[in-house]
Amino acid sequence: MNLAVALLTTALVIIVALLAAAGAGKLARLDGATYPTALTRAATTFTAVLTLATTATTAFTALRT
Repeated sequence: MNLAVALLTTALVIIVALLAAAGAGKLARLDGATYPTALTRAATTFTAVLTLATTATTAFTALRT
């Protein structure tokens, strides 16, 4: 049961990160950025969301124990 919850949570975090990255890339293109710049902004957003999820998980784990 715990493995299934962990896998579903990981999948949800990755989906949210991909959606945020796609939105950031689209907004960058609408702002007039070139494709490489938009891709860089999308990658930065993807990394930021994953980092935030990792930090939140670490903080909640520390509070739980």
